[in-house]
Amino acid sequence: MRVTGHFGEWMQGCLGPGGPVVLVTLPCPVFAAEIVSTAGHFALDDPTGILTDARARALLATLGLPATGRHRLTLTMPAGGGAGASSAALMALARSLGARDPARITAAALAVEGATDPLLFPHPERLLWASRQGRILADLPALPQAEILGGFLGPGQRTDPADSAFPDIADLVARWQRSEHLPAFADLASESARRTLALRGPRNDPTAALARSHGALGFVIAHTGSARSLIFAPGTASKAAEEDLRAAGFSRITRFLTGG
Repeated sequence: MRVTGHFGEWMQGCLGPGGPVVLVTLPCPVFAAEIVSTAGHFALDDPTGILTDARARALLATLGLPATGRHRLTLTMPAGGGAGASSAALMALARSLGARDPARITAAALAVEGATDPLLFPHPERLLWASRQGRILADLPALPQAEILGGFLGPGQRTDPADSAFPDIADLVARWQRSEHLPAFADLASESARRTLALRGPRNDPTAALARSHGALGFVIAHTGSARSLIFAPGTASKAAEEDLRAAGFSRITRFLTGG
């Protein structure tokens, strides 16, 4: 059972002063949690340590599923990278034991973690998602196709569901809902990233400068985590950009298409 993650967020912040933390996720087909299950007494084989026995049993109890079978977890993204490793692992376990409804699985993952991403919904990038509430606040426009080139920079950071110290992005959300073309979406994503970096750091993040130097339309970050990427029109991300990301300290350099 495989559940794909995300690669940071197009936008994340508070929906107005004192409002809920909301996000527009950036789905990523490259990073995933995969569980291989076999019959037997309940046991987890998780080299990453992200899917603990207590968390797994709490998830299954919430869903009314029996704790049975042997389950081996493999992650293709780092924990704390802002790529949805923890949520994807829980959701993959739920699906491996027979759960199918995306809303029920997401609600169960939320009950365990306190925050989650809309990984199981069709076209999750078209949802304004309240991540601490596990609910859809609005439908959003379809995104044009974009090429994403990025990686992970610096230490990981696990999401704290009690952390709401994010900038107000209500104005960006309103503009996002009226946008149609990739440069406009890329501008808004970049502004969301800049606001979060100004508030939360790190101050010396090189992603914006890399985007400018390689003619990218903008850049995206994991607003909690180490994922960073440049936004290009399809087919325009150069090999030189990839080499400069690596030289700047990015790891697990990745490129993929999204939207369209």
